[in-house]
Amino acid sequence: MAADDRRIVLITRPTRLDELVARFNTERQAQFYIERLGADFSDYLIEQTGYRDAVARAAIALAAVGRVQRLERKFLPNFVFGPDDLIVVLGQDGLVANTLKYLDAQPVIGVNPDPARWDGVLLPFKVADLDRIARDTLAGRRQVRHVVMAQARLNTGQTLYGVNDLFIGPRSHISARYTIRLGEHEEAQSSSGVIVSTGLGSSGWLKSIYAGWSATTRVLLPADALQAPSPAFPWDAERLHFAVREPFPSRTTRASLVFGRLEAPATLTLVSQMPENGVIFSDGIEADFLDFNSGVRAEIGVADKRGHLVV
Repeated sequence: MAADDRRIVLITRPTRLDELVARFNTERQAQFYIERLGADFSDYLIEQTGYRDAVARAAIALAAVGRVQRLERKFLPNFVFGPDDLIVVLGQDGLVANTLKYLDAQPVIGVNPDPARWDGVLLPFKVADLDRIARDTLAGRRQVRHVVMAQARLNTGQTLYGVNDLFIGPRSHISARYTIRLGEHEEAQSSSGVIVSTGLGSSGWLKSIYAGWSATTRVLLPADALQAPSPAFPWDAERLHFAVREPFPSRTTRASLVFGRLEAPATLTLVSQMPENGVIFSDGIEADFLDFNSGVRAEIGVADKRGHLVV
């Protein structure tokens, strides 16, 4: 297939102002709400103008390379990607992660629409780079970095992928009840949930868990207690790390299986004991969830597919 016949899917997201207008119906009402709280509405306008300009410039640059199709983030779960599609994500990092889990080996170009506003660990390119990067990628001249994902398989037949992490636990601030098994070790637990992190996500939610453990250790143990190691591990590492949040030991629950590594093909098994409000969601997006209620069994392990980030 010629490069100019390839479909390029440009993934975009709503700005903060877009979301406020959806909530309050008009920009004027959104402005009234923000300014009544003492915030600076002009920053919302600057962000909106900058992002819309970046989208327009990206679409023009990509149109010179292939057939461009715009896709808003909310349509990702139901969109059918072609095997030869080139995917361009116009930041932030979370949008790249959210996109990767719906793909099957298609290359992804992460573009930072506003480098002064967003750090963009997964957004190595600017809009001005797009013409060159897209052509190089379609010609096979760019390196691709592989990203290992997490996967939750349920005995209901459902599957959920996580690019950064998976959360297994309660929908709200109540205790999760479940059994957890790793290898031959199994126990009943009550906690505020379980985090399973990939290498890509190890600098996010997992890092905050390590930071809490480290600070607690320094307070409760002698001053010469060992410093906690870094939680970070490579994006392409064939393993996951899991951590149980706030486990509560009681007459019927234990708190010994609270942290571990899952080296592929090992899996972590959890069986829900929650009559309702149990969920599994990925990458911090609570709207993208599977029900995890009484009797549902989840097998957590390294996913059977990989993300492919252009670098």
